[in-house]
Amino acid sequence: MGGLFWRSALRGLRRGPRAPDPSLLVRPSSGLPPSALKRGPSWTRERTLVAVKPDGVQRRLVGDVIQRFERRGFTLVGMKMLQAPESVLAEHYQDLRRKPFYPALIRYMSSGPMVAMVWEGYNVVRASRAMIGHTDSAEAAPGTIRGDFSVHISRNVIHASDSVEGAQREIQLWFQSSELVSWADGGQHSSIHSA
Repeated sequence: MGGLFWRSALRGLRRGPRAPDPSLLVRPSSGLPPSALKRGPSWTRERTLVAVKPDGVQRRLVGDVIQRFERRGFTLVGMKMLQAPESVLAEHYQDLRRKPFYPALIRYMSSGPMVAMVWEGYNVVRASRAMIGHTDSAEAAPGTIRGDFSVHISRNVIHASDSVEGAQREIQLWFQSSELVSWADGGQHSSIHSA
């Protein structure tokens, strides 16, 4: 029996390596369903705004956030570090103006630098929300960004757009179209993309 195994193994070596099944080359966490991979570039690519808030920047978590999005298979198409102007924050958080915590939120978000990013990929808006976790750190599941790094609801490290429409509005608020890039399928820079 042992001789039969070794003869079969040697025959396989003589034939040379075989190309793996293409479905095995895609990581399950790439953010792409197998059906999208078979269709190629025809599937819809969304964009979303993700911002590492001042507490996340201060705690040096920007690299961890970027790494999670890259490992998920999303493409970074814009990024900048900035001290957020209060006018931009007021427009960004316009839905929260009547909340009692609004003034403290604006003070906090303008208290230090933040890193704003635009990520692109299949279903990136919904996937990003799942990756960041619940707003309240006490409710955020382990393995999510907030579940792993957030210390309090008012210091919850990260923001991500909550809808495709919201993402479009927020991206236009935080980025000029000239600050966003478009990548060719092979990962090479191709042109500036207007949002």
